[in-house]
Amino acid sequence: MTAINTILVPLKRVVDANVRVRVKPDGSGMALDGVKMSINPFDEIALEEALRIRERGEAEEIVVATIGAQVCTQQLRGGLAMGADRAILVEVGRELEPLTVARTLLALVQREDSQLVIMGKQAIDGDNNQTGQMLAALWGRPQATFASHLRFNGGVATAMREVDAGLEVIEVDLPAVVTTDLRLNEPRYTKLPDILKAKKKPLETVTLDQLNVEPETQFQVLGIEPPAQRPRGVKVGNVDELVQALRQKELI
Repeated sequence: MTAINTILVPLKRVVDANVRVRVKPDGSGMALDGVKMSINPFDEIALEEALRIRERGEAEEIVVATIGAQVCTQQLRGGLAMGADRAILVEVGRELEPLTVARTLLALVQREDSQLVIMGKQAIDGDNNQTGQMLAALWGRPQATFASHLRFNGGVATAMREVDAGLEVIEVDLPAVVTTDLRLNEPRYTKLPDILKAKKKPLETVTLDQLNVEPETQFQVLGIEPPAQRPRGVKVGNVDELVQALRQKELI
């Protein structure tokens, strides 16, 4: 088969999954000062899959990209340390909505002439699960979402998807967009020599203006508040006490 020329893997900077986030007292957003930030876990899975595709000789180059402030270069360097060849930072000063993110990624796809985009199915901060589908629609190319298994044969990708009824296997012609689920793989750990090598790999910074993308705002966040505190549990001694407690709470 002919190897894929370039795989584009978008990475998002998010609060580390092991950190407990807190809402600012004024409800204007999340308190992020001094909080550990990491690559979105689903995006790490996407990058790991891209690396495995290249290691099988089915791809030539892997480009990681992110959209955000200069501080996001930390996550891009992490992607380079995992094994990506190049990195692109689209520098913006504020959070973008999924549709603008999808348009930005489309501009990168066309600029890099990518045949495959592999990305996490969602980011753990917003949990929108929209960008991959929007990108495929804007690009006019097929999509395989929630992939838990992925293989290639010529210009066709076969993906196994986890759906409500069980497992579904679909085939999509390349170029295509694939979004990754948790069970696709286990991302590798980066070693110190790889971290040092990553500092010498190319990292390019571009702007939305250079990509001819106009940021668009469709939604306004009025406020953020933490979920209601869960009430304490009640210990019952037998089934009768359980039924009585449920009746008192009008649950049965």
